[in-house]
Amino acid sequence: MSRYHEDDEYVADEYEMEDLDDNMDYETNDRDIGSDSDGDEYEYMSNKLQDTSAAQARRGKDIQGIPWERLSITREKYRQTRLEQYKNYENIPQSGETSEKACKATNKTGMFYDFRRSSRSVRSKILHFQLRNLVWATSKHDVYFMSHSSVYHWSSLKSKKTEVLNLYGRVAPSENHPGSLQEGFTQTQVSTIAVKDNLLVVGGFKGELICKNLGRPGVSFCTRTTYDENAITNALDIYTTPSGAVHLTASNNDCGVREFDMENFRMTKHFRFPWPVNHTSTSPDGKLLTVVGDNPEGLLVDSHSGKTVASLKGHLDFSFASAWHPDGQMFATGNQDKTCRVWDVRNLSESVTALKGNIGAIRSIRYSSDGRFMAMAEPADFVHVFDVKSGYETEQEIDFFGEISGTTFSPDAESLFIGVWDREYGSLLEMGRKRNNFYLDSLF
Repeated sequence: MSRYHEDDEYVADEYEMEDLDDNMDYETNDRDIGSDSDGDEYEYMSNKLQDTSAAQARRGKDIQGIPWERLSITREKYRQTRLEQYKNYENIPQSGETSEKACKATNKTGMFYDFRRSSRSVRSKILHFQLRNLVWATSKHDVYFMSHSSVYHWSSLKSKKTEVLNLYGRVAPSENHPGSLQEGFTQTQVSTIAVKDNLLVVGGFKGELICKNLGRPGVSFCTRTTYDENAITNALDIYTTPSGAVHLTASNNDCGVREFDMENFRMTKHFRFPWPVNHTSTSPDGKLLTVVGDNPEGLLVDSHSGKTVASLKGHLDFSFASAWHPDGQMFATGNQDKTCRVWDVRNLSESVTALKGNIGAIRSIRYSSDGRFMAMAEPADFVHVFDVKSGYETEQEIDFFGEISGTTFSPDAESLFIGVWDREYGSLLEMGRKRNNFYLDSLF
């Protein structure tokens, strides 16, 4: 991934919807709504701009609360402008255009998840433009997200936001574990997070790992995975081994992949690769590891030895996402060439299919726990939900405006949450599994 320097700005401000401000027909009381001003912005925007419910959306309200009827541009025209002007970031020039030839056409008539609510007070900010794993659901009503210097919990049932971990000041462990840095860290710049059950893990720009048990006060463990100059933690993967142990895999820009046993926070494995590793994911049986990074070719490796089982050839740029289907036979990889490729471990000579994004890189991929759906997120505006049973031929295209900070299914696959970062219309979009029970909307 792009190298980190302390003076660099990695947020994707250039892609925000500032041009919409020029089309506003109403006054904003002399306040610059497009400014980026931490906490006071949240309170102001929460009071001024209301959430959107499913019932309101059915009556015609925009799901993000954008007042198109008061603008001098229509939604359709603005969508066309975004499609034409959004610039996809590429490390290898023309990779997006070239990759389109290999992509299959899909049927975009799928309707698998219904819009439930857009929560305007939930704004998960992007901290590095290539890393978009900042939103995680632990139930169909509980979501954790990163905003500015804190991790928050959001209850969609109570519409309540609670700070879980503030990383602006000093964070030090309250428990004693071998290898833990008792002095902790100060003003950690967060690059990625992961949450599963009661475990929260935060990764930093300088290789920091901060682990917290959500059921206990304080922080359990702090360490620095590497002191390399290019140490940023690109991705974290929390998973349960077949024996029931909880493990963590950390992918770093120093070309390393490290595995930790989270019972005692002990590092159990350390593999090195020829290029910076942007994402890894472990197969359901724990035997295989997908490794993708700053190379068009990905790798499938033995999770115990780190030895390469197969090279994954087909992508044309650097990859930043991967995910396993629950059956353990299929997995997917997402790339800056604007494609997601699906692979079958029984035949890795080529991908099973290539799925195309609309405007940019595939920054995150998630499978639902029942294996029925795969969600594929672009850097902005589009999340695609594919019907796996149809062979990925049918998809639901969720269309909105703003940079995507993360996409997550709930563990029971009943909810799908999408973090949207925009200084004016940022929110958490909540989608519910389509059951045709519209009378339940009043509960959400």
